[in-house]
Amino acid sequence: MSRDGTDRRSTRFPAGSALLGGSVLLLVASGHAAGDPALGAYLASECTACHQLSGRSAGGIPPIIGWPEQQFVAALDAYGRKQRENPVMQTIAARLSREEMAALAAYFGSLKSTP
Repeated sequence: MSRDGTDRRSTRFPAGSALLGGSVLLLVASGHAAGDPALGAYLASECTACHQLSGRSAGGIPPIIGWPEQQFVAALDAYGRKQRENPVMQTIAARLSREEMAALAAYFGSLKSTP
């Protein structure tokens, strides 16, 4: 279920999705809207509880800023479908809609590491 109470699992794989080597690569087809970075910023507090906004790894938790949006969404999608191991990330990603994943990807992709 997404935050608005609807079940969007049936729309998890857009027509441009491909499975390659155990990783999901999301190929953005023309006409697909990019994620909304403002929505991503609003949703990011749960992510930044663990992931550092500095872009550095902390306590084994990898940085997530500056990732290409397609890779970011693919990683979240794989966690949500339990194809990537991490119980915390699996729980968080399973609750996100495709729109929310894209928004988070747009927000974190727009950030730069600080030295």
